[in-house]
Amino acid sequence: MRNLQGRLDLCSINTATLGHREPLSRTIERIARAGFGGIAPWRREVEEGDVALFARQIKALDLTVTGYCRSTYLPAATSAEFNANVESNRAALHDAAVLGARCFVMVVGGIVPGSRDLEGARAQVIDGISMLMETARDCGVPLALEPLHPMYAANRAVVNTVAQALTICETVDPDRTGLVGIAVDIYHCWWDPELTASIAAAGQAGRIMAYHVCDWLHETGDMLLDRGMMGDGVVDLPAVRSCVERAGYDGLVETEIFSAQNWWRREPDEVLAICAERLQTVC
Repeated sequence: MRNLQGRLDLCSINTATLGHREPLSRTIERIARAGFGGIAPWRREVEEGDVALFARQIKALDLTVTGYCRSTYLPAATSAEFNANVESNRAALHDAAVLGARCFVMVVGGIVPGSRDLEGARAQVIDGISMLMETARDCGVPLALEPLHPMYAANRAVVNTVAQALTICETVDPDRTGLVGIAVDIYHCWWDPELTASIAAAGQAGRIMAYHVCDWLHETGDMLLDRGMMGDGVVDLPAVRSCVERAGYDGLVETEIFSAQNWWRREPDEVLAICAERLQTVC
């Protein structure tokens, strides 16, 4: 396992960690000034401005774009709505290419409102990913499926384990072209008793495209907006990273924390300083 001490160049900050409280250009500057090597911007921030200007700023500050967050949900009640969701993701892939993103993070969506068709939603996800592969190839930006914790299966993601995501990758991309892979986020997968084996299998298939860290608090107060800072919760972070890196992942370690009642209320530079300290000491 790599030693992160003194190696913030191997670490990235997902802009959600700072709570989307400032213009993206200011957030980019803060992250670079704090010494991190990478950034993962969110679409809502990028789409509020000029993607080309953001791309030039990121490049000038020598930051790696570890991922572009995130996709439009795929499952829909009608064919027209489904096709519109696919087209939205195609447009985002073009922006990801301008940014030079290493991957486009796919949070695939939940069950269609008013429906109970879980398998149908998962079938739409497979169809949508298949339809996006040509654009991913043209843009040079692979799709990174991010399995979410099962508590999100209804409304955010019907892909819930690394093994399930790997099965989808192998289904839509049996030739392992590098166009479809997995974003491993410890918040969503730390609990999985098959995690070690699943990560090893994903690594063997060359599918691990991103690795996201935070922590799971022992008493989580909100399933979406109460993620913990690394070291404040129950996850054995070094063990998970060791597993991911043994599987062949050599990309940046990306911090992504949603924390409406804690970290989003603190000064951004304080948050970045604590992220830097924790990445180097407990991850």
